[in-house]
Amino acid sequence: MTAKVPAHLQPYIDTLGEELGIEFLLSFGGGYVYLSERPQGRSPVVEQFGEEAAIALAVRIGTGSLRVPVGKPFIARHFRAKRWTVNAIARKLHVTDVTVRAWLKQADDRQLSLL
Repeated sequence: MTAKVPAHLQPYIDTLGEELGIEFLLSFGGGYVYLSERPQGRSPVVEQFGEEAAIALAVRIGTGSLRVPVGKPFIARHFRAKRWTVNAIARKLHVTDVTVRAWLKQADDRQLSLL
């Protein structure tokens, strides 16, 4: 893992893996998805991630309609750890560079000073 995963995003990252989990959050974050342990082929989750991933999410998170968290601060830290520029992160997440810098600074502020 490149960045500490917040608790509300942990089920998605644990189930799909870091890269696919982030792709899932970017695709569905902020909206509702319907998860089923017997998904239909027309499900957007099945179309994009496959039936196996859709079933795994339903088992881990639960079935039914649910709102997917956005998780942009975590995603920004993930991309920064992969050496993306602040501007590239801002464009990908549709936010300003100021917002990205604030998210990255918040993560840095949590480390205790050694001096």
